[in-house]
Amino acid sequence: MQVSKLSIVVPVYYNADTLELLYEDMQKKVLGRLEEYEIVFVDDGSGDDSWEVMNRLRDRDEHIKCVKLSRNFGEHAALLAGLSASTGDCAVTKQADLQEDSTLILEMYESWKKGNKVVLAVRKERKENPVKVFFANMYYKIIRSMVNKNMPAGGCDCYLVDRKVIEVLERLDEKNSSLTLQVMWVGFKTDMIYFVRQDREIGKSRWTLSKKVKLVMDSVMSFSYFPLRFMSGLGIVFNILAVILLISVFVEKFTNGTPIAGWASLMCVILCASGILMLMMGILGEYIWRTLDAARTRPPYIVDEVKDVRNKERDKKE
Repeated sequence: MQVSKLSIVVPVYYNADTLELLYEDMQKKVLGRLEEYEIVFVDDGSGDDSWEVMNRLRDRDEHIKCVKLSRNFGEHAALLAGLSASTGDCAVTKQADLQEDSTLILEMYESWKKGNKVVLAVRKERKENPVKVFFANMYYKIIRSMVNKNMPAGGCDCYLVDRKVIEVLERLDEKNSSLTLQVMWVGFKTDMIYFVRQDREIGKSRWTLSKKVKLVMDSVMSFSYFPLRFMSGLGIVFNILAVILLISVFVEKFTNGTPIAGWASLMCVILCASGILMLMMGILGEYIWRTLDAARTRPPYIVDEVKDVRNKERDKKE
């Protein structure tokens, strides 16, 4: 029977305080039950001691590979870098914040063995701040209604992908996009595993408001026509309202002799129309900028350094 290899990809950003705990948890619950494995840690421009901690873990386990990006490119770019550096028959993504039970890896791996090329880890419950949960649910509701109706209600951050899926994701080479939605877009046979997401107990989340807004923009504008259709619909509605208003003014003028309103009402119409035009120009500008960014063919990430078992062997010889 052929032995399969699982790659565990972990994006790292200011996670120096959780990495050792994460590795020990995986070692206790997961690693000993795998046929063959590798762990790919990707340092996404952390400003703490994450890189040093990653390399200390590499000294303890020859199955660990450490990838360092030249700067912070964002979680999705770090995940793509980790998937590209992985060598397994399949790869699973794992957050470093200890909010998902490590045994989830085994459940997804078993599902892959049954023939599923994509396995999504879906949150059936979130034991987190109610405000945070509310806005997260709002995001996934927007995605289901505007982008992908198959997006699970609880959303998913972790997933397993087959080697064939990884190769497709590498060929897509998209920037300003959502890797999770790309995984769902490529198709392939998909399964879902449900879990309860725990609240974060160690460390501070770096998932800022600006990053959340960018994720919404990237998700909607990269996978949906909605913004363009919204502009068209808004234009049609305002044209209809303008015609109705014009007809009502003339009817009132010629039937009752009511004088046409002066500059105040005209200014209101102009200001309203100007606001709509600025909104439309902003949406078009966003699309133009994304087109320019894609045309520049800059890579989604830049790898500064990679350390694995080969580096360890080279160090011993020296």
